[in-house]
Amino acid sequence: MTVIWLSRASRKLKPSPFSFLLTQSISDPLSLISQKFYRSNLNAYFSGICTSSGSLEGANNGGKQRDNEKQLSWIDLYLPKSVRPYAHLARLDKPIGTWLLAWPCMWSITLATSPGHLPDFKMMLLFGCGSFLLRGAGCTVNDLLDRDIDTKVERTRLRPVASGLLTPFQGLSFLGFQLFLGLGILLQLNNYSRVLGASSLLLVFSYPLMKRLTFWPQAFLGLTFNWGALLGWTAVHGSLDPAIVLPLYSAGVLWTLVYDTIYAHQDKEDDLKVGVKSTALRFGDLTKNWVTGFGIACISSLALSGWPFYPFLMAASGQMAWQIWTVDLSSRADCNRKFVSNKWFGALVYSGILFGKLAS
Repeated sequence: MTVIWLSRASRKLKPSPFSFLLTQSISDPLSLISQKFYRSNLNAYFSGICTSSGSLEGANNGGKQRDNEKQLSWIDLYLPKSVRPYAHLARLDKPIGTWLLAWPCMWSITLATSPGHLPDFKMMLLFGCGSFLLRGAGCTVNDLLDRDIDTKVERTRLRPVASGLLTPFQGLSFLGFQLFLGLGILLQLNNYSRVLGASSLLLVFSYPLMKRLTFWPQAFLGLTFNWGALLGWTAVHGSLDPAIVLPLYSAGVLWTLVYDTIYAHQDKEDDLKVGVKSTALRFGDLTKNWVTGFGIACISSLALSGWPFYPFLMAASGQMAWQIWTVDLSSRADCNRKFVSNKWFGALVYSGILFGKLAS
């Protein structure tokens, strides 16, 4: 009896985590050590409750909820609920795609500018808006055609069409709206540029299918994303100068092969499971050798385009070399960081072209 009484008394005297918090907050409110110690005890306390009651499902859902909270962007925080799926569909919270689409346009427009003059601001603004809209339209086309694949890939399974937030009809309607706005921009250009710009839609609509057909979808993306290198020149001059724009276009395609091959390494395990193809799978362990070759060819093509401010070209070369040599192809996070850094490569090349024109 004495033993039983003592055990009951000890349980009554055992402090709860709540009393520990009260004591610590009064005696030492600034003690980070005590706060951390309390939180760890409180978490253990509640995990014990969940475990003893069999509520592991709730704990798992809580973990998933925390993962989802980490993925929240400004779209989820500030836009109306009805608009959010469309904003995610157009990747408004990931502007890197717009930058990669816009830089070849800006290169070309500035190369077409008369020596000693700044490029046409209105033309730059039109192409900037056009890049924004075309990138969103391209993402919409991609998600509509890949909705069966996206559900099987961890990185893409929560995209609006794949997850069911938007129906294919809603996605198609949104695509029509984006293309209508893009048409309004295209009509501001000369007739030659209108025809050339409209022809790029063939690439926009066919690119998402290439991963099913070839190990070189990144090359098709390069042909699509760098169309502005041709279009920018024609918008200024009303014609093409192959000696300038073809090396520039080729440089853009080679640049895309570098950054999108690095990007594709994020999904190589999922791509193998799903059965789609990429240069990341094609090159495998030789990826760095291949993209180094593409990088050298890219810089050489830029030099052939005729812009004279070579210190910026050297800086751009250094940025690309840093990407290739330091990227950890086994790390999704690092592949994404190196991919996003390409906005600075585009900016360095543009700065060289601009200063070269002003110094001429």
